[in-house]
Amino acid sequence: MTTTKQSSIYLYLVCLVAALGGFLFGFDTAVISGTVSLVKKDFNLDVVNEGWFVSCALLGCIIGVCASGKLSDKYGRKLIMILSAVLFLASAVGCTFSTSFSQLIAFRLIGGLGIGVASMVSPLYISEFSPSRYRGMMVSLYQLALTVGIVISYFSNAYLAAHTGDTFGGAGTQKIFSTEVWRAMLGLGIFPSGIFLLSLLLVPESPRWLLLHGQEEKAKQILIKVDGLEAADREVAAVKEAQSSDPKTGLKELFTPVYRRALWIGLLLPFLSQVCGINAVIYYGPKILEQAGFTLNNALGGQVTIGLVNVVFTFVAIFTIDKWGRRPLLFVGIGGAVFALVVIGILFAAGVTTGPWILIFILLFIACFAFSFGPVCWVVIGEIFPNAIRGKAMALATLSLWIANFLVGQLTPLMLQDLGSSATFWLFAICCSPALWITWKLIPETKGRSLEDIDNYWKETYKAAN
Repeated sequence: MTTTKQSSIYLYLVCLVAALGGFLFGFDTAVISGTVSLVKKDFNLDVVNEGWFVSCALLGCIIGVCASGKLSDKYGRKLIMILSAVLFLASAVGCTFSTSFSQLIAFRLIGGLGIGVASMVSPLYISEFSPSRYRGMMVSLYQLALTVGIVISYFSNAYLAAHTGDTFGGAGTQKIFSTEVWRAMLGLGIFPSGIFLLSLLLVPESPRWLLLHGQEEKAKQILIKVDGLEAADREVAAVKEAQSSDPKTGLKELFTPVYRRALWIGLLLPFLSQVCGINAVIYYGPKILEQAGFTLNNALGGQVTIGLVNVVFTFVAIFTIDKWGRRPLLFVGIGGAVFALVVIGILFAAGVTTGPWILIFILLFIACFAFSFGPVCWVVIGEIFPNAIRGKAMALATLSLWIANFLVGQLTPLMLQDLGSSATFWLFAICCSPALWITWKLIPETKGRSLEDIDNYWKETYKAAN
């Protein structure tokens, strides 16, 4: 047996590589915000096709999520993350050189498949790879990478929009970087996709997946490197005990009374995290800010500020989630988000659209989301499901998130047009509010618990209630 030494640097590096899936997720979903008005103009889109351009990738996400659970349980987390990187790369290249709106939609769908796969498998891999005392922080790195991807896309969009008239190279390059600059905005995803793909070749498989597939020695070597020999022995013993007491079954196990509460959390928390309106601000931020009196370039600048606040306040979750716990962050963040949404609606209704007030309360909403709903949702859904079906169960939870995301992406232009900005934000506040009740009644505190301990908690709670 090869001697293996514990290395916290190894833990951080591997989790950062997996978190690059979050970077691509954030970049690919947010880059669309700077391209909407440009693509609408170039292809003469009506409001329905404008919504379709934004939400077609979300449809791809739904398909990707549906496939990723079963595939990752069968073929491993690493291979499916590699698949997501390939899909991202193909989408970025295809969008850059597409010759029609139909082709653009097709490549956005392919990118959506990549986002859907990465959005499920990357946090799942990090959750399984990390020791329990660091798990909240490590999974929050995924959300941090996601927010960094968003802000990088805002910066690149703002820079390219400000240099639209500049001359770049020959006729082909001129089209990409000047006359149809949305191509460059979408095409910049080629670089992080390539980095993600190459980096994944260097990381190991999830040790828990290896244990579930009978590769104990290989899994133990990885666990020793992550958390030391003693912790590795405990982990192997815990997974074996869980397997022997609860043999591998299908997804139907999740629908039994034992896991019913976990199922409701897994379906409702991700869904509500999207219908609160976060991606309406991400996708349609420039349009919303233009309605508040900003010019297009200023609106894109405001969008960059939104992205920076998103990144900064994600650090609050990273440094506190394993100390304060999941529930306190959710209570404070969701309460603040509901308050901000209500005030934004009041400002629009009162016609207070000049000055900084709209942007200030949008930033408050983003800040509250960034340290609560954003990271904590991924942490919780990565923890609450049993080992044997975690991939399939997390795919189901992530599917709920993307269905909500699809609805928001498709309906927001119509709501802004037909209901107006004030009613749209009030509707988001109403949709966000039930998450407070779910946090209070359904979600247990999971900080510091191993995944096997959390699984035992559901069984013991069920036995006590019956």
